[in-house]
Amino acid sequence: MKRKASILAAVLLLSMLLCACGKEGDLTKVQLNEVAHSIFYAPMYVAIEEGYFEEEGIDLTLVNGLGADKTMTAVLSGEADIGFMGSEASIYVYNEGAEDYVVNFAQLTQRAGNFLVARTQEKDFQIEDLKGKTVIGGRKGGMPQMVFEYILKKHGIRPETDLTMIQNIDFGMTSQAFAGGSGDYTVEFEPAATALELEGAGYVVASLGVESGYVPYTAYSAKKSYIEENPEVIEGFVKALQKGMDYVQTHTPEEIAKVIQPQFAETPLETIEMIVTRYYEQDTWKENLIFEESSFTLLTDILESAGELSKKPPYSDLVDNTYAEKAAK
Repeated sequence: MKRKASILAAVLLLSMLLCACGKEGDLTKVQLNEVAHSIFYAPMYVAIEEGYFEEEGIDLTLVNGLGADKTMTAVLSGEADIGFMGSEASIYVYNEGAEDYVVNFAQLTQRAGNFLVARTQEKDFQIEDLKGKTVIGGRKGGMPQMVFEYILKKHGIRPETDLTMIQNIDFGMTSQAFAGGSGDYTVEFEPAATALELEGAGYVVASLGVESGYVPYTAYSAKKSYIEENPEVIEGFVKALQKGMDYVQTHTPEEIAKVIQPQFAETPLETIEMIVTRYYEQDTWKENLIFEESSFTLLTDILESAGELSKKPPYSDLVDNTYAEKAAK
């Protein structure tokens, strides 16, 4: 009997030791679904490559959602814990009456990340030159397309009548379609825009990020229930991102490019440097992750202008800056 008791005590002691080690060394698994894999999101990739998420106790799995609709579906279904996409998706879900709606808790980019590409070099290009032309655009109701239409309207161009818009090409295939002869212009993210230039198939004539001004283009969000149940995960996630933001604010484009190169193994380092420099010079990334109310108001104005907003939702419901403000201190 004494022997059994001794064995049991030994087993219990070993279990306690193992549990203690597990709590000390274990990382919390978090699945992040991103709308696209682009150098546009450099601060996030810096955080990944520099090990900032691990420092905050997170084992991050990154999945390319290939579009805001798919990313939002992954978040709502529980397939992904956190989504990274345009905040318009969270507004659509909220206005549809979802009880466990999606809340934005960190904003990454403050400018649009796409560029207008022409077939020939146009040194004196003006937005007004698009009148009467055919442009490969984005999905109706998506942030890239709405920002583009917002820019057109600022220049007195009516998107419905003053030009022809191609919107039936899958996300990620527009540059191939343009190279194949479709459209006079195309709206492209990086690295597609620079790839077209390097191939001699197109030339960047305008930055939509510069043309549109400061816009809350992409943000991180999660279901309200996930944030409430996992505050320590959200806090660690945001802290890791802030470290990535701090890095890009204090390092050169060349240094940033070298860090994120593993995320874009098929892209030459020189090309990554070109793209990072392009984003760096147009002040793409915020200094902090706080999603300001003025930015939210601008976003809803863009949605309203595009005819995609049934009603303006309250900022206080869809944005939670608790963690971003803490990380910025």
